[in-house]
Amino acid sequence: MRVSPSSCSARVPHTPARHSTFSQRSVWYTKAEYRNVQLVDTVTAPGSESAATATRTLRPRPWLMLAIGVAAQASGTVVVSTPALLIPQLRGVLGLDLAQAGLLAALPTFGMVLTLVAWGGLTDRYGERWILSGGLLLTVIAAAGAAISSAFVDRATTAGPILVFGLFLTLAGMAAASTNAASGRVVIGWFPARRRGLAMGIRQTCQPLGVAIAAVTVPHLAASDGIGAAFLLGAAMTLASAVACAAWIVNPPRPAAASQSATGNPYRSGSTLWRIHLASALLVVPQFALSTFGLVWLVSGQGWTPLAAGILLGVAQFGGALGRIGIGVLSDRLGARLRPLRWVAFGAMVTMALVAATGESSSAPFVAVAYLLATCASVADNGLAYTAVAEIAGRGWSGRALGAQNTGQFLAASAVGPGLGALIGLIGFPGAFLAAALAPLIAVPIVPPASADRVH
Repeated sequence: MRVSPSSCSARVPHTPARHSTFSQRSVWYTKAEYRNVQLVDTVTAPGSESAATATRTLRPRPWLMLAIGVAAQASGTVVVSTPALLIPQLRGVLGLDLAQAGLLAALPTFGMVLTLVAWGGLTDRYGERWILSGGLLLTVIAAAGAAISSAFVDRATTAGPILVFGLFLTLAGMAAASTNAASGRVVIGWFPARRRGLAMGIRQTCQPLGVAIAAVTVPHLAASDGIGAAFLLGAAMTLASAVACAAWIVNPPRPAAASQSATGNPYRSGSTLWRIHLASALLVVPQFALSTFGLVWLVSGQGWTPLAAGILLGVAQFGGALGRIGIGVLSDRLGARLRPLRWVAFGAMVTMALVAATGESSSAPFVAVAYLLATCASVADNGLAYTAVAEIAGRGWSGRALGAQNTGQFLAASAVGPGLGALIGLIGFPGAFLAAALAPLIAVPIVPPASADRVH
């Protein structure tokens, strides 16, 4: 099956004349091409060497595909987040110590880091539809394997069952990484520039949505029906998402192979993508500092009750999701991604310093406002940077570039926990949060200039 534009007002590749600064690498498609796309199915009769081609016209539904993409990555996030929410059961029921439970909880994220770039390359080569559905089916298999193998861990007399359980967790992360680049490419390919920031902002809510679903369901399922039931929930969600992707995702039109090869490797033509990757990795530091240590800071450092602290964290996550959408809309209005990205980096630095300024046992309203502002500012960069990377890399390289973007962010995030935790032990929460504010400060000049944007 292939996707081809039909009856279009312009041919591809195409560069709008009004954007004279755009490079030929950043080739997308006209509004007319979005509206009239054909799926060409080739059918060969049994015993015949000739193929009969049947063509039917399909009108792509970008908003439906966006919703499916959000559901797909949210379901993958549920699977990846499940082990971290099972740490009490892993310790109590399976008899693991904290170090072992923490290691198992980190394995899905480790698996994602291993395969993000590879999934991006496969998406560049084979398209989004089957990478999404195939990757989610592999996630279903790995999650089911984790559910089955967890039943043998508590009866194990050797390390073998635990190693098998850990292997399935790693495989689940490796498979779930398929949604990161592929769902982003669907948004980039089907939404015009004037709506792309909004669409990507909505798409970026999939992670907090998946974490929220897991937080509400996984502990209860594990307590009532066992650890295996928690993994089966994620498997069921990813199976439904895989079917939806196969049924309704349409690969955006692709430039000719000769056009893609002529544009070359975007990483060799300048430092723009490298700078965005580095700036994004730095901007992850305040985000994960707040999400990892926010609860313990509010409870032990500010004297809040766990319930009050949990409510603030939930409100902050909701505000952060709205902030991602809002900054995406702003970037659409401005026709720029990098300029607001620099503003967000500066805002993250200021608000993180504000959190550090709360000190110990400050007034609750001041603490709440500082935490809310810092959380919203620290997550607002994700959609901007993601969209900018895809637009600058172009269709031929966007999958690999988005994989590299996520890999850098996950690597930086994995260092925040142990690094900042050790720093908190040495100098306390205010000093550690102030140190975290240095990361976005360093990121401000690293963000490429506005002239490097390729919004079209």
